[in-house]
Order: sequence, then C-alpha cells, then structure tokens
Amino acid sequence: MAGCGTNWTVKSNRMDMKNFKNKLRKPAWLAGVAAVVLLMAAGVNSDFRLGRNMQILVDVYRDLNMFYVDEPDQDKLLNDAIMGMTSSLDPYTEYLPEEDMEEFEMMTTGKYGGIGALIRQKGDWVYIAQPYEGFPADRSGLQIGDRILSIDGTDARGIGSEKVSSMLKGDPGTRVTLLIEKFYTGQQEETTITRERISISGIPYYGFLNDSIGYIQHSDFTENCSSDMRNALMEMKKDGRLKGLVLDYRNNGGGILQEAVKILSMFVPRDTEVVSIRGRQPESTAVFRTENDPIDLDLPIVVLVNGSSASAAEIVAGALQDLDRAVVLGQRTYGKGLVQSPRPVEYNSYLKITTAKYYIPSGRCIQAIDYAKRNEDGSVSSIPDSLINQFTTLAGRKVYDGGGIMPDIVTPTDYISRFTMMAYGLGYLDDFADEYARRYREPVDVDNFRLSNADYEWFMEFMEDKPMEYSSETAAALRLLKERAEKELYYERIGGEIERIADLMQDDKRGNMLLYRDQIREIIESNIVLRQYYQQGAVRHSLSSDEEVARAVEVLSDPVRYRHIVTEQDTRRR
Repeated sequence: MAGCGTNWTVKSNRMDMKNFKNKLRKPAWLAGVAAVVLLMAAGVNSDFRLGRNMQILVDVYRDLNMFYVDEPDQDKLLNDAIMGMTSSLDPYTEYLPEEDMEEFEMMTTGKYGGIGALIRQKGDWVYIAQPYEGFPADRSGLQIGDRILSIDGTDARGIGSEKVSSMLKGDPGTRVTLLIEKFYTGQQEETTITRERISISGIPYYGFLNDSIGYIQHSDFTENCSSDMRNALMEMKKDGRLKGLVLDYRNNGGGILQEAVKILSMFVPRDTEVVSIRGRQPESTAVFRTENDPIDLDLPIVVLVNGSSASAAEIVAGALQDLDRAVVLGQRTYGKGLVQSPRPVEYNSYLKITTAKYYIPSGRCIQAIDYAKRNEDGSVSSIPDSLINQFTTLAGRKVYDGGGIMPDIVTPTDYISRFTMMAYGLGYLDDFADEYARRYREPVDVDNFRLSNADYEWFMEFMEDKPMEYSSETAAALRLLKERAEKELYYERIGGEIERIADLMQDDKRGNMLLYRDQIREIIESNIVLRQYYQQGAVRHSLSSDEEVARAVEVLSDPVRYRHIVTEQDTRRR
C-alpha cells in the first residue's frame, strides 16, 4: 500500500446487508441511531459541538431520505457524506467500504487468491500480460500474449479487464477453466487451473552487479517483505563475495512500518532507535527500536531513491542516512511523513485514518505538505524555506526537514517524455514486442540484448498506422506564442521565426520516435526480455544501462570517498 501504517489483520464481520438497508428506511430507527450516537458522543467526548454536529448530520440524512423528490440511494448518500469529511483532511485518510476490502488486503499483504498473472485489455479482448514465475498460470503453460476467450464457459469478449480479473480470482483450492487462444500458434486450448494463495514478493530481484557488489530491488513494503530481504542478503553473503550493497528504493511507495524497522535491524546495532511516531492519542505515540541482531554492521551501502520513494521507503533511507550507515543517491524523495491505521467502523468496512507523524533518528519529520494549514482556496502548499529546520546525523553531518530525504549525491531526474508514456499506455510498445517475439523465437542475451537499428526502423513502420493524438508542451507553448504575437501585433516581425522553430521541432509521430529513440528502445527491450525471462530478467537487463546504479558502484568501489560522505559531508538544504 502507498501509505505507511501499522501492521494489521483484516477480519471479517459480515451481517445481512439487505436487512440493514431495510432498517435504514425506517424513520424511527434513524431517531434511535441519533440517540445512540449522541450518547456515544457524550461518553467519548463531552464537547458540545461534537454532539450538535452529529445531530445535524443524522437530521439531514433522515430528511433527504424522507422528503427528497426522488428516492435517493441511501448507501451513496452515506458514502458521499463520509468522502466529504475525509477529503478536507489529507489524501491518505479514506473510507474503505466492504467491497474494497479485498483489494485493500492485497495491497497491504501482497497476497490474494488467484492464478498468478497480470492481464491487459486490447480492443474487446483481455490477454495475459505477465504470468508470475512458478505460480499456477505459469505452471499451466500460459504465456504473455495468450488471449482469454472464455472463463468457466462465459464468453470473455467485451467484458473488460476488471471483470476478467474478478473472475480469475477466488478462494485458494477452487478451479477455473479457461479457453485460451495461444499466442505463438493461434490454436485454442482449454486449461483448468487450481487457484492458490498468491504471495507477491516485495523483492522482485537481487543479484551481483560485479564480482563483489550486490544489488537488491525492493518494490514495496508488504507483509513479510523483510524476510525476503533477509533471504536475499544471506544468499549473497554465503560465499564471502559481498563487499558492498546497492539497495534500490526508487518508485517504492511504502507500506507497513514494522517491515521497515525489521529491514533496518539487519544493518544497525540491536536496540537502535530508527523511527518514532507521534499522534494525539497515547496509542498513536511510540518509539521503534531494532529488536534483532544485525546481519552486517560494516557492509558499505548505497541507497537509491527518487521522487516516488515514499513513506516506509523514506524511513529506511532516512534512518540509514541519519545513522551514517549508508550513502543516499538519487533525487529528493516524495515527503510522506504521515502514518495511517485502519479502524473498523462496522459492517466489514474500515476507516483508514492518519493517526500520527513519523520522525527518523535525527528528529526530523520528512512530511513535505502541511495539510492542516490550507490556503483560502482550499489548496495546500509545501513547507516554505523559512520553516526548514537543521538537524544532525550521528556523526554530526547537517541534514534538513521540510520535505523528503535529500540525497547525499543528487543526480538528475530521469525524464520520460509524454510521447513515450502515451505510446506505452496505448499498448503499442507491448504490441510490437509481441510482433518481435513472433518473428524471432530464439532466446536473447539478458545482459547484452539490444534492439538493432533495423528492428527500430521496423518499429517505426509498425507505428505508421497507429493513431496518436499527441502534442508536446513545447508545441503548445509555441502555439500560444503565435496567438499572443498575433493579438499584440508582433507576428509580422517574428512570425517567420516562430514558423521556422515549428519546422525544426518536427513535433510529429516519426519525429518524436527519433527524438525519444533511446527511451522507447529501452522499454521495448525490457518487454522482449520479459517474455523469455520473467520480471527478474527484465530487471537484470535494465541494470546494464542504469546510470544511477553505475554511480552507486563507483561510490562503493572508492572507500575513501564513501567514508568521507558518511562522516563529513552535509546534505543540501533544498
């Protein structure tokens, strides 16, 4: 899950919802609810305003239900009221109705009942996008590009990926029968797959970058991800080769706080304070210390982060920085210093509520936005420079709060063009990878595979009839400049220059495919490798051209520079 929260277990507390909804239609019942609510309010909080506001809410709900010209959807009325309350707080406080709990549990635990495959929609049909290695879909022979024709006898045409996903999921041990059109042969095959408890590892890949430097990619903080991290670390240490480690937290949106603490315990002394949380209620205030003996206290570490590293990922990166235990490399992190806890609110629904802020060992909170102080228009702003505070690491280095973790080594943001993302989002890069896989059946070299110039020309030919309504921001700005120049009577003077710039830009499909050639090639190459070597192969392939990984290896290969950074170098303020 994207937010950092406490460790929890989702429990079922079902009831007859039909009877409940019938009761909602009885005014006498509503009056009873009002009385109960007021009594509860009085018992929990004697504040008169709380009781008054609860009475108003119940009265409005009752009158809308009884007197509105059309009979309202009572569930929607209540949901809208709750959404209205939570929307004025922060983006992470939200109501989770019963129907959303399965997805919520999957996000927090990384587990669900199903066949173990990603799917994607193309036109009226849904295709296998990626079978997870070793899970039922993979063992049953499903491959990327296989088309799902029917599910348990139900025609799958036109029902959409969301419905197909729901039909593929189910209790472990149950079976689902699929009619598949095979990608390579076009033949139809029927296969019956027994669903299992699918547990998606938070560590999709680990391995060595060279003879002595290891690499672990950590994608999210789901339940037990620390065990996967421990296993990866122990596997790399067993033959004595490991002399340095790159921990990749780029694009890791966070998750369970306790998993972050367990991971930190592998690298710092036992009983070290690594994070604390502070909230209004006593149960929302706690100090978290490492409880296990470390695996390695001396192993040099570089942590990779970017603007999408958030929450629990920031706890790990920030704590290792504050304890002078690692070099942080990349871009300033997202800045989410808020802790969420799920609270049951009856009928198998929950309120995921922000209960505290977290603070890393130096004492800084890395929350970037103060949601409690909104502008007059309701918008929120980042922490201003005047309110940024200085803190010190264990060795006395200067670090700062005010939003996210500032890396020790700042690298440029890896820009991905809107054109590239649009081509990917429309499925064209996946479609071309399918065509490539059909033409070339032989395995590729994971580490050294590169799309040839001839094959990229083939890709551009493939794209000729593919619709893309794309215009760059530069082109939009140029059109605006032309409009303003015409309005302000400058166009006669500078119109020729504007048109020449437009011609030089070549903001058309072919021009953009040439301009963003490297980005597009990299994505196509990863998709081709994925079809033969699963996700691990795609990650491994991408490492060979990853400039930040190369920078991390340089730092770990220079003990003098590494030592200087973790003992003497201050971070930038902004």
